[in-house]
Amino acid sequence: MIFFANCSLNQADLVAKEAEEAGASEIRQTKAGVEFVGTLEAGYRFCMYSRISTRLLEAIYLDDDVADTDELYESTLNIPWEEYITPQTTIKVTKTAQDCPYITNSHFAALRVKDGIIDRIKSKFDDERPNVDTENPDVTIHIHLHQNRAIWYLDFSGEGMQQRGYRVDQTDAVLKEHLAAALLYRSEWKKSITEETSGVLLDPFAGSGTILIEAALIASDTAPGLVRKSPFAFTKLPSYNEELWQSIVKEAEEKREKAIDERDIYIYGSDVSPKAIRICEENAKAAGVREFIDLQVKDFNDYSEEDKPKCEMGYIVTDPPYGVRMKEKDIENLYYDIGEKLSNVFKGWKATIMAADSELLSNIALKPERVNSLYNGSLFCQAAHYSIFTDEEKEEMKRKSLEKKKERLNTPLSAGAEMAYNRLVKNIKELKGEMEKEGVTCYRIYDADMPEYSAAIDIYENKWINLSEYEAPSSINPEDAERRLNELIYATERATGIDIENIYVKQRSRMKGKSQYNRLASSSRFNIVHENGLNILVNFQDYLDTGIFLDHRLIRKYIQENSENKRFLNLFCYTGTATLNAIKGGAVSTVSVDASSTYLDWAMENLRVNGYPTVIDNYFYKSDVMDYLFGTYDKFDLIFCDPPTFSNSKMRATFDVQRDHKKLIRACMMHLDPGGLLIFSNNFRRFKLSEEILDEFVVKDITEETIGEDFRDKKIHHTYLIRNKVKVNLKRKRI
Repeated sequence: MIFFANCSLNQADLVAKEAEEAGASEIRQTKAGVEFVGTLEAGYRFCMYSRISTRLLEAIYLDDDVADTDELYESTLNIPWEEYITPQTTIKVTKTAQDCPYITNSHFAALRVKDGIIDRIKSKFDDERPNVDTENPDVTIHIHLHQNRAIWYLDFSGEGMQQRGYRVDQTDAVLKEHLAAALLYRSEWKKSITEETSGVLLDPFAGSGTILIEAALIASDTAPGLVRKSPFAFTKLPSYNEELWQSIVKEAEEKREKAIDERDIYIYGSDVSPKAIRICEENAKAAGVREFIDLQVKDFNDYSEEDKPKCEMGYIVTDPPYGVRMKEKDIENLYYDIGEKLSNVFKGWKATIMAADSELLSNIALKPERVNSLYNGSLFCQAAHYSIFTDEEKEEMKRKSLEKKKERLNTPLSAGAEMAYNRLVKNIKELKGEMEKEGVTCYRIYDADMPEYSAAIDIYENKWINLSEYEAPSSINPEDAERRLNELIYATERATGIDIENIYVKQRSRMKGKSQYNRLASSSRFNIVHENGLNILVNFQDYLDTGIFLDHRLIRKYIQENSENKRFLNLFCYTGTATLNAIKGGAVSTVSVDASSTYLDWAMENLRVNGYPTVIDNYFYKSDVMDYLFGTYDKFDLIFCDPPTFSNSKMRATFDVQRDHKKLIRACMMHLDPGGLLIFSNNFRRFKLSEEILDEFVVKDITEETIGEDFRDKKIHHTYLIRNKVKVNLKRKRI
């Protein structure tokens, strides 16, 4: 017999393991599930014990050459359906279709299959036909179409294997049973179960208890088939063997009894909601596992050393609230508090935490060892797995880190690294005094000075290094490129004295548009740097750029010095650093525009850390810049416009700064007060300002004045001051 077990995305490996344990062979994983070969007994065992699969189908016929719905009907008609159903059998047809050229309406395909089945039965039973029952059929037939292949299946398990049937009630947001089981399988807790004991498990956000109940079922060796309330679909198939099935039921019951007798089970749950705990108790009773779960009403923030279960190592597996249940700011604070509580109270434990948004997980100030992607229905979720170190483990890690650093610093540099080191030392010596004199704490110490080491190296607050390696040409051997990068990293550590762990390395490709803004990671680790008397949030891990363009340092200073009593507009505002300087300089109001909500949030947070309001006089708009400029009528005294070189966003038409700068500048000038100033800047190295713009407006190229001494590349940006021409009215005089 050939079976196909459906499952959610990214869970096929778990289902394949279940099929193997059921006695299957020739197991093949696909995106939608697992195909395997097995006996009737293997099919029964799989239905009894699978915790992850959602449906088991038995393949009965295959046709590799179906060209249209008529041929689909003919192929269906030729299958001996009388072996599976009679006129008294109620039926239902379900379908899936992938890349099938002749299917424009999958419902019509299912109708043709149904017609073929009914016509076959009518031809064999004197024109008698089976009835269709979409709610509770005796037999469900599933047709799967892929290109010209058609496979006919009998539903062996019945739909919804994951629905154990123990839900008496539920909270607002419900975790699916099979997903809870998958979460437990992915966690370290599952590995802790022995014949004598289960590891200590705690779910401090119990909700309706799905994780706790599934854990209790696993720990007590209670097969899901024993809990299931409705019979499996195979009991209505002609192949049903009552004696064989009952032997498997008996075997499962004996395994459960043995585990309960011999295994100590430690499962704890809590929730801040008394209603949730009540629901959890009722569901656990319905599942037959209430005796294995210790429940209490408790806020996770109230946990202390005395409150947590007593053990050297425990396991937290939980699905905390997310956007469905809480306001955005509250939820971010919750996940931050989770990280703090884990670090301070649950030292030595392991934790698996699931969220529907990886951004929420980034608020937990711990680094996950691994991350799994899961689906709760159609909702994409991520499960992060953490080890929470004890104080002793942290000290040991620190000791080993210091030993590695000592060994690293005592190892002689290669000739190439020595050359890079000497250049860095020379650059720092030339720049450091002047930067300190100007109060600059973030600047470039290396600007691709040597062709062999093509990178930009920026130092921040003498604490962190951002090293952006330019992508090596394809002609360079990858091993040589990697060796040179490592040499540059070691040279940087020695020249600056900044530990290698605080040197953040990224590869900067020759890219177009805002691809430099694409997210690289999800740490959400922000540090504060200082510039022009301001606090600025930077992130070294998540993006190619850190949140502040150091080459614009002098432009920002110019904005601060020329903003007093001005209405300021910041277009393509990024993280709002120009806006900060305008406010610091005395602007009476600011408007910041960007198409990215991520960067607008970052910009508003920059204002907050400086004590500036994000409402009343300081406004933020999530909008395409062109849409904003042509959709509003506000006037400004000072405008800063720093567009990308190229942009190809779903939100708007393609933007090319060389091609489109005339339209952009003219739109900006429409919003400029007659005596106002536009600062126009961009980073396109070959940029050439249009002659038409030079004729229409008063333009001054101040590029050289806006590039600091720390930038060896004097073409890193172009900057212009643009004003409207003064109109002179000449009155005629009578001679």
